[in-house]
Amino acid sequence: MANTPSMLRARVKLERQSAQHRFCLDVDCELPDSGVTAIFGASGSGKTTFLRCIAGLERPGQGEVVVAGQAWQQGTSFTPAYQRSIGYVFQEASLFEHLTAKGNLLFAMKRADQKVSDDYYQEVISLLGLETLLQRFPIELSGGERQRVAIARALLIQPKLLLMDEPLASLDQARRQEILPYLARLREVFAIPILYVTHSIDEIVQLADHVLVLQDGKQIAEGELTEVLSQPDLPMFTGFDAGTIWQGQVIERSETWHLAQVECAQGVSVWGRDTGISVGQTLRIRILARDVSITLEDATASSILNKISAKILRIDPDLDEAMLLVRLQCDVLSLTARITKRSAHELDLSIGQQVVAQVKSVALVC
Repeated sequence: MANTPSMLRARVKLERQSAQHRFCLDVDCELPDSGVTAIFGASGSGKTTFLRCIAGLERPGQGEVVVAGQAWQQGTSFTPAYQRSIGYVFQEASLFEHLTAKGNLLFAMKRADQKVSDDYYQEVISLLGLETLLQRFPIELSGGERQRVAIARALLIQPKLLLMDEPLASLDQARRQEILPYLARLREVFAIPILYVTHSIDEIVQLADHVLVLQDGKQIAEGELTEVLSQPDLPMFTGFDAGTIWQGQVIERSETWHLAQVECAQGVSVWGRDTGISVGQTLRIRILARDVSITLEDATASSILNKISAKILRIDPDLDEAMLLVRLQCDVLSLTARITKRSAHELDLSIGQQVVAQVKSVALVC
C-alpha cells in the first residue's frame, strides 16, 4: 500500500477480561481515503469493537486514530465520540420513534458542522428514495425503509467518515436486496469514505473496494478487494463458498438468450445472465469454486459455455476432507476450482499442468 493515499491511520490495542473469556484486539492499518473498506470476519473476530474504537465509543488502552490529518486519539489525547466528524449506521435503525422520518433527518442536520444546503438535502433524499416516506413515523416503515432513513440521517451530518456496522444484518433477504443498490449508488455519488462491517461475502463483492480481514481480534489480511479475496491461505475463503472475483467490461449482449459477455483480460471472457447491463459497462464477476470443473482438453460438445485455458498453480486441501481446491492461472487472472480428491486422482493433476477450466455459472455484480 505504499503508493495508496491514506485517509485513516489506525493502531488499536484493546483487552477485555471476563471470568470465562479474554479478548484482545490488535489492529495496525492504513486505509484509503475513498470508496468502501469492508471490515470482514466471523462473529467475535473484533469487527464491531474496531469500529467502535474508530468512533470513540471504546477507548483502547494503546492506540492511534488519525482521520484526514486529524488525530482523534494519539498518546494521552482522546477526542470523544460527539466531537468526531462521523456518521454511524447501526444494525438496528434506532430512529426517534416520536419524530417522523423528516423529523429524524432535520435533527441530524442540526448536528452538522456546516449548514446543510437544500441541494445536498434533496440529493440525499433522492438517492435513498425517501420522497414518499418523509411524513411517516418509524412504526409505519418497513425494516428496509427504516434503515434507508438511518443512512440518510448519517449522511446529513456531512461526516468525514461513515461507519456502517452490519446495516443489513437484521433484515430478511428481500429487504437486503432492496437496500444493496442504494448502498452501491451511495458509494458512487458521495465522496465520503466508508468503513463497512460485515460477515457477508455477497455484500463485500457488491460494495467493497478494499478489505480488512480480522480473526480472533487480529488483522490477518488487508488490501484491495480482488487481491484479498484471491488469497488461498485465508480460512474464511475456503470451503463451500470459496471463489474468485474478476472485473471486466461488457462487450456483447444476447437478447435471444438473455446473456451478457464480459471480457476480463486479453482473450479471457465469460458469459453470465443479463440483468439489464449495458455494453461498455464495467462490473465485477464472482465465480464460485464449486461452479468450476477441470478437463484435460476442450470438450466441444458441452452445456457449459465458459471454457478457459489455465495452468495449475497449486492444489490445496479443503475444509471438506473429500474435496480439494485447485488454484489456476488464466492469463493474468487467478481462478479456483473445487473438485473431489477422486477426480484429481483420476485426472492425475499436477502443479504446472495445462488444463481447461469449465465455468458453469458466474454472478455479474453491477
